[in-house]
Amino acid sequence: MATGRTHRPATRSRGIPEATVARLPLYLRALTALSERSVPTVSSEELAAAAGVNSAKLRKDFSYLGSYGTRGVGYDVEYLVYQISRELGLTQDWPVVIVGIGNLGAALANYGGFASRGFRVAALIDADPAMAGTPVAGIPVQHTDELERIVGDNGVSIGVISTPAGAAQQVCDRLVAAGVTSILNFAPTVLSVPDGVDVRKVDLSIELQILAFHEQRKSGEETAESSPDPAAPPVRSVTGSRKGPDGDMPAVMPA
Repeated sequence: MATGRTHRPATRSRGIPEATVARLPLYLRALTALSERSVPTVSSEELAAAAGVNSAKLRKDFSYLGSYGTRGVGYDVEYLVYQISRELGLTQDWPVVIVGIGNLGAALANYGGFASRGFRVAALIDADPAMAGTPVAGIPVQHTDELERIVGDNGVSIGVISTPAGAAQQVCDRLVAAGVTSILNFAPTVLSVPDGVDVRKVDLSIELQILAFHEQRKSGEETAESSPDPAAPPVRSVTGSRKGPDGDMPAVMPA
């Protein structure tokens, strides 16, 4: 049985800030691409650009790992891949269960990036009895009645929820009660969990809404000069008796 349930990465005990932890996967993705191209070393500027971060921030992040690079040479790519993978806990196998095998759940099950990044889909679970036994990505779907047994038998500590919003909290409660301590939530709802359980939420609609906001703002900036705000009160120029440094001056007042 896997030991993932009680294991905690060293990041918390070593005092690495959460913001740095959130950037480590970005560095690892960029470094893995370099490794696949057999690039031996990389400068902080090149790696920062590939990861989409500031080079000074990258150097600060790596200082928490005890990695400072070599002046004039840069960072050893293979060593950094190992170092970051170890820090993120990816040097061991992490069994994962996906609950809710609709369109999104099936897409996640078929995602090939899990295995290459240290995660193994141990089971697919769905509440629909008609789905039981149906293979998805080569894995037979199991009914939610088996959830607790599946978690226990596979030593699962990470659960992925891709159910409808109304079922997500109940599924979350059962996962936590069975021993799952980390949850990736794709359901469009906020989950309530006890202390000691980590939740990461992925909401595609929210991300799209944020992009729509930026698109609207960009469009507004382009048309602001030619299209005044219809809600703004009209203005008219009137001559008042206000004194300026050179005598009377016109005042612009709302109509």
